[in-house]
Amino acid sequence: MSERRAVRRVERLWYGTSAVPWLLLPLSALFAAGVWLRRLLYARGWLRSIKVGAPVIVVGNITVGGTGKTPVVAWLARRLRATGCRPGIVSRGYGGRSHHEPVSVTAASRAEEVGDEPVVLARRTGMPVAVCVARVEAARRLVEQGADVILADDGLQHYALARDLEIIVVDGERRFGNGLLLPAGPLREPVKRLLDAGLVLVNGGSTQSADELGFRLRAVEAVALSRSERRSLASFSGQRVWAVAGIGDPGRFYATLRQHGIVPVSVMVPDHGRTDLALLREQADWPILMTEKDAVKYPDCHDQAAWYVPVEVEMEDRIEAGIMERVTAAIGSPTAGHDG
Repeated sequence: MSERRAVRRVERLWYGTSAVPWLLLPLSALFAAGVWLRRLLYARGWLRSIKVGAPVIVVGNITVGGTGKTPVVAWLARRLRATGCRPGIVSRGYGGRSHHEPVSVTAASRAEEVGDEPVVLARRTGMPVAVCVARVEAARRLVEQGADVILADDGLQHYALARDLEIIVVDGERRFGNGLLLPAGPLREPVKRLLDAGLVLVNGGSTQSADELGFRLRAVEAVALSRSERRSLASFSGQRVWAVAGIGDPGRFYATLRQHGIVPVSVMVPDHGRTDLALLREQADWPILMTEKDAVKYPDCHDQAAWYVPVEVEMEDRIEAGIMERVTAAIGSPTAGHDG
């Protein structure tokens, strides 16, 4: 069984009605004990959360898999820059090599070296991005280079990095599955963890409390992998396409294509993984559509039929205003600096 098929089988158990996951409750209890102990150690100060000299906003989730964190980070970075801030973005760099010293990421960086999401963020925002296993060191490097506010893409559970605001992103359609902790369910932390967050953003679906703020990801065009041409998604309507989605929730990408009248033929790709694009085209001469996160893994692809589909965060004006009001209150005046 391939890695992707194995993951899909597990996710069907987590997000379905099967009783099988309940057999893993003893292991989930051990995982829960570890989560509780780690939180306690940081709360009591036995493990230290380190300030980096600038306010820190962490954007993360409490479930395994994608929820839309990276587009939210890009959106927030642009909004902060519009207010006069100088954001820097840190990430562990999943999908790349493990770096124990900070590594700067640019639009030209290789995803296999630094991870796919950091390259997407560098391309999307044009802002400083750094990856490191120790996010504290990456954040310090960016502050030294002039960043006055740090955005952490993922890292909600990386408590060594002190934070001024936590933003938790929730998949509004899948929510929390069976509500169980790993490995019986998809949760990294209990659902009550949402109560500690400064903001809870729900991607699609519907909000379930007054504390949740809804947004959606909108896709309107396809961009050639060479980034030399753009086409509307409507121009692919009625066509079969190879749909490449090495992301946490590929079903969301397939649904987006179907909404535009496109017939996706799914390609099994592990999260952060690659596939053979040339082999796909040999099997059937269909266009290839992929996510932006996938596109950065194929910098040398010159196939004119290979495209990626970027997404943009959309929300009501009142919600955007509320988020930025909360963000501004949390970070204060970035240029004044924080304790190191």
